[in-house]
Amino acid sequence: MRLVLTWLINAVALLAVPYLMHSVDVTSIGAALVAALVLGLVNTLIRPVLLLLTLPVTLVSLGLFIFIVNGFMFWLVAQWVDGFHVDSFLSAVGGAILYSVISWALSTLLLKNPDGQS
Repeated sequence: MRLVLTWLINAVALLAVPYLMHSVDVTSIGAALVAALVLGLVNTLIRPVLLLLTLPVTLVSLGLFIFIVNGFMFWLVAQWVDGFHVDSFLSAVGGAILYSVISWALSTLLLKNPDGQS
């Protein structure tokens, strides 16, 4: 049940991004649900490999290159999912940052353990 709730929270976060950034567009709730699912799968399967491959650059940039990797994942999903569009790579980096912050905030507010620990 928690996994489904996390998926829905991520879809809502994805729907909120176009209101804050006009270069990101999500056309429907269905597109947001599919994009959130694909984004979760991509972040689970592909992102760790990319982070390992880009580890030297990430170390030299003191971790800032992770923003580029996250933006690439966001842009990649926008290329694959109909109804989810990002205008440019720079917009994808900004959209990924906003998406992460909104998703984190909603998860912190809505996903609490009964024993008081996160």
